[in-house]
Amino acid sequence: MGDMANNSVAYSGVKNAVKEANHGDFGVTLAELRSLMELRAADALHKIQECYGDVHGICTKLKTSPNEGLSGNPADIERREAVFGKNFIPPKKPKTFLQLVWEALQDVTLIILEIAAVVSLGLSFYQPPGGNESRDLLPADGVLIQGNDLKIDESSLTGESDHVKKSLDRDPMLLSGTHVMEGSGRMVVTAVGVNSQTGIIFTLLGAGGDEEEKEKEKEKKDKKSKKQDGAVENRNKAKAQDGAAMEMQPLKSEDGGDGDEKDKKRANLPKKEKSVLQGKLTKLAVQIGKAGLLMSAITVIILVLYFVIDTFWVQKRPWLAECTPIYIQYFVKFFIIGVTVLVVAVPEGLPLAVTISLAYSVKKMMKDNNLVRHLDACETMGNATAICSDKTGTLTMNRMTVVQAYINEKHYKKIPEPEAIPEKTMAYLVTGISVNCAYTSKILPPEKEGGLPRHVGNKTECALLGLLLDLKRDYQDVRNEIPEEDLYKVYTFNSVRKSMSTVLKNSDGSFRIFSKGASEIVLKKCFKILSANGEPKVFRPRDRDDIVKTVIEPMASEGLRTICLAFRDFPAGEPEPEWDNENDIVTGLTCIAVVGIEDPVRPEVPDAIKKCQRAGITVRMVTGDNINTARAIALKCGILNPGEDFLCLEGKDFNRRIRNEKGEIEQERIDKIWPKLRVLARSSPTDKHTLVKGIIDSTVFEQRQVVAVTGDGTNDGPALKKADVGFAMGIAGTDVAKEASDIILTDDNFTSIVKAVMWGRNVYDSISKFLQFQLTVNVVAVIVAFTGACITQDSPLKAVQMLWVNLIMDTLASLALATEPPTESLLLRKPYGRNKPLISRTMMKNILGHAFYQLVVVFTLLFAGEKIFDIDSGRNAPLHAPPSEHYTIVFNTFVMMQLFNEINARKIHGERNVFEGIFNNAIFCSIVLGTFVVQIIIVQFGGKPFSCSELSIEQWLWSIFLGMGTLLWGQLISTIPTSRLKFLKEAGHGTQKEEIPEEELAEDVEEIDHAERELRRGQILWFRGLNRIQTQIRVVNAFRSSLYEGLEKPETRSSIHNFMTHPEFRIEDSEPHIPLIDDTDAEDDAPTKRNSTPPPSPNKNNNAVDSGIHLTTDMNKSATSSSPGSPLHSLETSL
Repeated sequence: MGDMANNSVAYSGVKNAVKEANHGDFGVTLAELRSLMELRAADALHKIQECYGDVHGICTKLKTSPNEGLSGNPADIERREAVFGKNFIPPKKPKTFLQLVWEALQDVTLIILEIAAVVSLGLSFYQPPGGNESRDLLPADGVLIQGNDLKIDESSLTGESDHVKKSLDRDPMLLSGTHVMEGSGRMVVTAVGVNSQTGIIFTLLGAGGDEEEKEKEKEKKDKKSKKQDGAVENRNKAKAQDGAAMEMQPLKSEDGGDGDEKDKKRANLPKKEKSVLQGKLTKLAVQIGKAGLLMSAITVIILVLYFVIDTFWVQKRPWLAECTPIYIQYFVKFFIIGVTVLVVAVPEGLPLAVTISLAYSVKKMMKDNNLVRHLDACETMGNATAICSDKTGTLTMNRMTVVQAYINEKHYKKIPEPEAIPEKTMAYLVTGISVNCAYTSKILPPEKEGGLPRHVGNKTECALLGLLLDLKRDYQDVRNEIPEEDLYKVYTFNSVRKSMSTVLKNSDGSFRIFSKGASEIVLKKCFKILSANGEPKVFRPRDRDDIVKTVIEPMASEGLRTICLAFRDFPAGEPEPEWDNENDIVTGLTCIAVVGIEDPVRPEVPDAIKKCQRAGITVRMVTGDNINTARAIALKCGILNPGEDFLCLEGKDFNRRIRNEKGEIEQERIDKIWPKLRVLARSSPTDKHTLVKGIIDSTVFEQRQVVAVTGDGTNDGPALKKADVGFAMGIAGTDVAKEASDIILTDDNFTSIVKAVMWGRNVYDSISKFLQFQLTVNVVAVIVAFTGACITQDSPLKAVQMLWVNLIMDTLASLALATEPPTESLLLRKPYGRNKPLISRTMMKNILGHAFYQLVVVFTLLFAGEKIFDIDSGRNAPLHAPPSEHYTIVFNTFVMMQLFNEINARKIHGERNVFEGIFNNAIFCSIVLGTFVVQIIIVQFGGKPFSCSELSIEQWLWSIFLGMGTLLWGQLISTIPTSRLKFLKEAGHGTQKEEIPEEELAEDVEEIDHAERELRRGQILWFRGLNRIQTQIRVVNAFRSSLYEGLEKPETRSSIHNFMTHPEFRIEDSEPHIPLIDDTDAEDDAPTKRNSTPPPSPNKNNNAVDSGIHLTTDMNKSATSSSPGSPLHSLETSL
């Protein structure tokens, strides 16, 4: 790995893998190593001491040297790989092209059309006679053997960026996927590949498919052999130990016997459909298909009966054998007319409209910093009713900043102008901050033009350096003048002193010490303070109490960290102080300033949250930070407002409230909390998953909640998967979080989520607009074809004309209506909800109203057109007669009405101004104009192929006038109150819960796409293509198994995702250990850290949360340990 930025951790390794039954002659098994890596801090130390004595005991059992590592013997390495596996996580197999094609062909509308095409094709064969910051990534799990000030960035697993101090006596557990930030060390590798903590999560998210299958087969074999032995207790014990199998597949029932049966039953159930819109469209398509099938059947029956009655009853002709082919030809013609009616009834433009709308939205959302990974997430966001957002980096800027200061006896609520600060005070500030911050902390220019400067190193120190830049001073000039090696003495920050001090020796032999740290600590050591003119004056205890009350407490109430900056001079004439006697050195200080530091709220966030609340979306903050900071940020964001009755809870309080006496989570308890919960602080990723699941499963409100979640850490994966829409951070997010997400925020900004809501609602509205237009066309076309066929034995609209109207125009219309850009007005209404019908009563009024107008016009022209225009009638024309002007006028007027009705279809909520914003959509204008031009060409030059005859200017003007009548008619329809039309029905509902059979509401089955069940009931054997369904079910079931079934079965509690460690877990003694800011390590951050030491917890729930592996090579052994045959080389190569 190399020595990068002086950060190095050498490792001596053993590899850990899936094969467990045969652990060779090693003294430790795979299950034991996996269970060990699930522990943290004191629990891990206790386990090591109890089972192995110390880390050297682990090395002994693994037959590896704590100093030299493995021997590098190829036979030994091969044996270890056979027992413990390789450090490799197999990628998930992509779908083949044929699989994607097959899934696309499952669309209901396409299937109906495919059947119609097959029927038509079959009939066509019938021929009757005559016719940048350097850091080292850890590639494996391990236990620290030896370390020197080792600090790890575990943000990839916890989501919080404070560095965690690792030591043999505090927390020796190192996990893959984390980064070494400071110090050096040596570790013994205990888990690699799919058995590392990161590998386990990757496996649950769909990677390592082959290993999963092998594990399932192995599990089945184990169950069979155990069942034959009949030793139930032994089986349960083995289950508890078999960590690998637990993680690789969902838990089965307690008796191994029902497992396969349950799997078969589950396999027969419909698969989960995540998209609300697709479920509604599927159901609507089935309903339209049934209606079309009924109409086509009636058409065929009427035509056959009419022919039979007229031929054999009225005309009393006998059935002649030689005439049989002619009769069959008639019947085939009737059947083809029936198929035509069916095809006309099916909205074949619908799948295209959905695809175009989603694809167009996805492309445009990229410009709004939303990288959509799954198309259905786009429209699901439009139904979102709740957003659970991270704080750091999403609501805030993820850069600590000085926002308030107390300087020269004045409290500045904003950073003062440089001129307001006396020159003496400024000199103390600049020198003190420049030299008394680690020289590794610095502010670099932005990577991109227009971006923010980059903070490198300790975040609090970067905030202080930023203060100097705000005061128009450059810290680098001071550092150039006083290089790090010239610092006389440095007292580094630790948990005891809670401050950092640096001693400078002046040229005259005097000394000056600068100190910074927690304000309550440093102020107690101050005997003087700089007055308004910059001169020191006496600072009495009474003065200190006044500052605490008037400055520090108000800052803290706003969620600010308070830092005191001070100095002290040692005159040249006195003997040199005893520098090792720190208590005598860091006292008698002079206070320079007290500053308030925070991670400021992004300026655009409060307005974005207001928009969400106005749109009926509840925003909740779920953070690992302490509750005071979280509450203050929530107030600044607008998530909380003064005087409102909302809850702010810490993770431990949340867990207490939602669990019963046995420690089990109860939905009823969650339902009492979540409606008022706005801030969940000190929360683990498992708390986030519990909250998301609780909201989704809740039945408190009539509508099922649609939840969006943001996450950036590896262990946010379960919550991101469980959510209806998962947002991963594109900048701060880990690969696991991105893999589990539906949308990636490329700027990590909450405002981008609001834009996703707008686009989601726009997709929903675009589909509804197209449905309104499409169904109007279809209703009119079906009735015209049906009536015309029954009355005139022929369709007024010929086959080619129907193709133009029903296929080309609808396809173009889907492109026109599905590309309408979103507007802010979309955020002025509440979410539609999962059961809201696609076709509202207002839309139904528009469809039926416009269909009525068009039918009146078409039938008037059909039966009286020849008299109105004084032309020959086109009815009852001979078989091979040339195209008639009469039927061409009917066709042309019909197309003109659709063209102008397309403009009407732009509004679906009863708006009167249908032209509003029409020129903002160039695609719409182009398509309407293009369609009109093509219609002119078809009518004037189409001739016999299009069954058209040339029309005069007068006839064209009448066609256009009658077409424009739809705009005027639309205004008339808008004046009719929808509320008075009680007889109108809605269409395209989501499936209601009572429609679901009880046996399909099994506890371990996720949401069902009930539209698919509608297909089954109708014995239509096709299903919509469901993207990623195997991955989703596997992830959700795996986590459900380990999270929830484990709560009820003590013997299954070996999973890293369990809530409890011991069967006797009770609420009274459970306080989650959450390794987050101010809590993980008092000495690993700057002196700004507030003192917070929660009691230790028996809860191992967060094991995966603080997983982090720290590993670099010891450069002293680089020549040997990184040789091609060495284990170090193999780990580096596989990484």
